[in-house]
Formats: sequence, C-alpha cells, structure tokens
Amino acid sequence: MKIISIIGARPQFIKCVPLSRELRKEHEEILIHTGQHYDHDMSDIFFEELNIPKPYYNLGIGSGNHGEQTGKMLTEIEKVLIKEEPDIMLVYGDTNSTLAGALAAVKLHIRVAHVEAGLRSFDRSMPEEINRVLTDHISNILFCPTKTAVDNLSKEGITQGVHLVGDVMLDALEYNIIVARKKSRVIEELGLEKKKYLVTTVHRPGNTDSIDNMRSIIEALGDSGMPVVFPMHPRTEKFLKEYGMLDRIPGNVILIKPLGYLDMLMLMANARRILTDSGGIQKEAYMLGVPCITLRENTEWVETLEEGWNVLVGAKKEQISKAISNLASMGAQRNVFGNSRASERILDVLRREMQVKKVK
Repeated sequence: MKIISIIGARPQFIKCVPLSRELRKEHEEILIHTGQHYDHDMSDIFFEELNIPKPYYNLGIGSGNHGEQTGKMLTEIEKVLIKEEPDIMLVYGDTNSTLAGALAAVKLHIRVAHVEAGLRSFDRSMPEEINRVLTDHISNILFCPTKTAVDNLSKEGITQGVHLVGDVMLDALEYNIIVARKKSRVIEELGLEKKKYLVTTVHRPGNTDSIDNMRSIIEALGDSGMPVVFPMHPRTEKFLKEYGMLDRIPGNVILIKPLGYLDMLMLMANARRILTDSGGIQKEAYMLGVPCITLRENTEWVETLEEGWNVLVGAKKEQISKAISNLASMGAQRNVFGNSRASERILDVLRREMQVKKVK
C-alpha cells in the first residue's frame, strides 16, 4: 500500500512520528511537508530531535492569508498526487495543510483518512473548526481519539468509516517523555524549581489580535507571584512588538523562543499550572497530570474539563488570576485518550480497508 501523509505544523510533526513508525513496517509512506510552519524553531528542530523521516516533498508554502495559503497548498499537493498515485491520503488534525490535503485527494478520487477526526469546539469563528468539519465530511476513514469525537460525527450524520482508536499524541508523549527525562536540561538552564513555576503559550488570533486580551493575560501572569515561562510563537512576538508591550513585560515572566518537543515536555511536566489557548497543549497537560487554564471560551477537548483538570477562563484577568490561585488537580483521571496504541489500531484499520477495497 502506498500512503501519502501530509504534515505542515508543529502538532502534526509530533503526531506523525509513532504512526509513521508503524506504517513503514509494512507499507510505502511518502511524507509531504507543506511548509506551513517553516522556521527552525517551529519545524526543523522537531525533525532533528524526533527522528522524523525526511519528507519526500517540501512544498515551502510558508505563511499567508488563509485562502492564499490553502490555495497554494492545494495546487502543489495535487501535482504530487497525480505523480505518485497513492492508495490513501493521510491527514492530521485541523490546519490549512489538513484541509488542502483532503481536498486535493478527494477531487482525484483518492481515499482520505483523517487522524483526529470528530473534534468540535462549536465555534465557527475559529479557522481550525472550519478545517475540521470540512475534512471530516469529505473523508472516507475517520480515526477518532475519543468517544466524544465519535458522538460528534454521529450527530452530523457521519457513521460510515468511523473508528475509535485513541490518540496518537499519547503514543508520542509516552515514548518521548522517557527520552526527554534523559536529554532535556531546560529546567536547570532556566533556573526553575519543579512545581514552582507556570508555563504559558498564546498564539490564537482571538488573543493575539486583541491588545485588550493580551494586556489582560500579561497582567494576570505578572500578578501570579511565581516565575512564568512563556515560549513565544512568532505570531505572538510580532503582536507584542506592535502593541508596544514587549518592553513592558513583568519581571517574573520569562520570554523565550519556541522550544523543541523534548524540552517543552519537560517544562510542562514539571510546571505547577499550564496556561494556554492551544488545543494540543490542553490535551498534553491532561496526559501529564498538570492542571490547565485555557485562555479561551471553548475547547474541542471537553474531556479535560469533566473532572476538573482544565478550566475555561477566556482572556479575563480576574478569572485567570483566580484559576492560577485555586485550580488544583482532581485526583485520578479517566483513560479517555486510549492506551498509547492508537498507531497500531490505525494500521490495523488501514490494512482491513485496503483488503475490502481489493475484494470489491
């Protein structure tokens, strides 16, 4: 079986590693990097430290408006598909790379398999939500990480080709946390004490495009009474400069460049709390057993809310400060993301799907 896998952004680099490892035991996988994340800190470092196979194609699309970026990807991915004639197109998550890959394949009558299908924040103002919904509705095989995701698809009339497999991010995390404990020195290098600091990430347009939101978040971090490590997404750094806030960051907030996966894992695993507007980091916080404060009004990972390990606070200073002071872990967690064998289950499904196709 020839499989083309589309990746283009940090979360996809991480998710593809355990699945690619399984796929390549039996099948030919052609990796396409769209270039959606393209600088060293957001792309190359992940390939280097996670031993991601070198992409057969690097499209180098780069940044741009959503329509422009997606359109360029669609054009270039289609060229590769016509040349390679794969059996399956594999897409991950909810980025513009995801949607472009799925669209290019379905137009050429190539079967589409969506990893992390069925997620919904029910906020159509988020580009990621549009990408998720459209990709799910044109996919042939839908790999759901949770029962909630299966239920979401059922409510939209999608019941064929749906498989509950668990979360490939858990596969990646459990494998790489062992490596991170051996290799990472980020805690020592930043002079931190375990469980006596916060970690925050902010990159969503709903926050970065609003000076009021960014000011509220930064002020709440400054009032936290403990060190706050803030790896800055390039987009966030750009807006902080534009707002004139970069030179007025509180002294306890430690601004650093984006980290590789191993250092970020260790930083999160040893934090007292994690504050983020990232969907993936909410989930990683839950998997690591660290309370999470989500700087949004909604989440696609509702499972993290149900037992009190995550709380939605938006960008309101008072709510952020209250959560920093009061949020605590709520004891044992449910096994909502599977048992770190999602990649094996996905391979089993693909194997069966291709056998059915041959019989037909």
